[in-house]
Amino acid sequence: MSILDSLLQKINDPSLTPISGTDAAFLVTESPNSPMHVGTLTIVEGSLSFEDFKNSLMSKMHLVPKFRQRLVTVPLNLDSPYWVDDPNFDIDIHLKRVALPNPKDWRTLRELTSSIFSTPLDLRRPLWSIDYIEGLDGVSQLPKGSVAIVSKVHHVMVDGISGMGIMSVMYDSSAKVPAKKTTTSPVPYNPPPIPDDLSILLKSSLSFFNNPLKLPRLVAEMLYKNVSNMAIQQIMPSENLPSSSYSVPRTIFNENISPKRKWGTAILEFERVKNLKDVMGVKLNDVLLAICSGAIRKYLVEKNKLPAQSIVANVPISVRGKEDDGKIDNRISNMIIPIATDVADPIECLEAINEYTVAGKAKHKALGAKTLSKMADAVPFGLANLAAGIYSRYDLKKLHKPVFNVTITNVPGPQKPLHLQGHKVETIMGMGPLIDGLGLIIAILSYNGYITISPTSDAHTMPDIDVFCRYLRESANELETLVLAKAKKEAELKKPKSDAFFQDLKKYLAASPDNFKDYEGVFQFNVNGVNTTNWQVNLNKGLVKRGSYKDPDALITITDRHLNQIARAEIGLTEAKIQGRIKVEDFNNKFDHFVNLVTDMVTG
Repeated sequence: MSILDSLLQKINDPSLTPISGTDAAFLVTESPNSPMHVGTLTIVEGSLSFEDFKNSLMSKMHLVPKFRQRLVTVPLNLDSPYWVDDPNFDIDIHLKRVALPNPKDWRTLRELTSSIFSTPLDLRRPLWSIDYIEGLDGVSQLPKGSVAIVSKVHHVMVDGISGMGIMSVMYDSSAKVPAKKTTTSPVPYNPPPIPDDLSILLKSSLSFFNNPLKLPRLVAEMLYKNVSNMAIQQIMPSENLPSSSYSVPRTIFNENISPKRKWGTAILEFERVKNLKDVMGVKLNDVLLAICSGAIRKYLVEKNKLPAQSIVANVPISVRGKEDDGKIDNRISNMIIPIATDVADPIECLEAINEYTVAGKAKHKALGAKTLSKMADAVPFGLANLAAGIYSRYDLKKLHKPVFNVTITNVPGPQKPLHLQGHKVETIMGMGPLIDGLGLIIAILSYNGYITISPTSDAHTMPDIDVFCRYLRESANELETLVLAKAKKEAELKKPKSDAFFQDLKKYLAASPDNFKDYEGVFQFNVNGVNTTNWQVNLNKGLVKRGSYKDPDALITITDRHLNQIARAEIGLTEAKIQGRIKVEDFNNKFDHFVNLVTDMVTG
């Protein structure tokens, strides 16, 4: 093979897969205090054995190639790292079996989970780990024999949506136990050696020369969208446009963090939250943000640290298109909005958040969320790495206000149960990474009829995270109580006042046959108001009920207000007819019977 052929082979090495700029951002922010992995705590019922779990995992490794890939760096950090199959992959390095220490309760499980999540992943190996925790029989509200699975995956590999995609691959939708041969025969794995530095450098050079105008093109695209947005603002009313920026206060969540993580969770029923969404006419995410806002407000009030301005949250937005289905990487942008912690009333807080999210999404649409996310691809990795190091080393965050105060991420999961080797997955709870200046992230996951709201913080920022979790539950309960009370009050206001007239008429007829013996006729009432109601009055049988007759003797159309006036004897039926307040189609000359009956009832 000639030297040229050898170089071309190195340049076209298919084993090297570049990471995106967004993925690379999670690498440059990695530090001993800030391991940039995400995680989940999954509870699986039914005495799942460690051996079965390991065999199941091994049998599915080929379905998620990055589970057996590691990162290799480009010499001199001239470009972002590349994914490459790891010839030294060993599942036993990534999978640990752990017994829950005493006392075997939820607090111990939370503390163990926090400890596991505090430990950084080894960047020289595939970037994931799983701890299989057994001995949970003493943990309340869990089925006997349950096990806990703490999964950690570096954020360079996945975002929330692709993380749920991995979960759907690793777990089964069916409760049927797979055949043994299916779980004990992993697909053969024989990767080539890791490419040498020259191959990596040549591959990186090819990437640059294939797209040398990436940065200028993206800058031009951003400028065009900004100019377009400014033009729209000149011709449209300002109230229809999103605010471009928000003042961000400095809070206790925006200090340096410690390496020790604190984690907890609050579990809510999905239908309860969905009902609040339906009643208020907002998005599900608005309700969840309001619950988090209420808890944050309570926590800061208790600490006497609530700023006068609202806390501002980073709310990640997926920018995945259909073309991105199945890709295991990061496809996210960020919506930065206030979450109305300066509003004490929970309903007013929810309404304010709804306005902020509508405006925030409109802004992203105007600027192009995908364009924003692609800007990271154009930043040289070495420069980004150097900048991150300088920023951290000299604590430059103290020289400016925070960009936002907290991150709240909502990842929708399947609403049908998942299974592992025939064992049902009970619940899934999320964990997120922290960096200096951003000491609180709240991960929201929905799965099989429940929503878990799981804050991750550190021992310095939020040592009492169990208190915050209690505030999450209290915030949800308070919001629900007020929303349902508001809905009940509005329903009462919408309820036709004239219903009382028909109930009184029903009681009058039922009291004695003598009350209607001299009258006859079948009458259909259409009562118009906030809601149209239909009533049947049958004087032949002394019956009053909701509904419609096919062939009534008279069809009477009246407003709820006017019928209520008749019930209070403020006007009579005949008078109302003359004044046009009531429309009567008297097919069989029976209406006078009804007039006389009502007169007897009202005046008697």
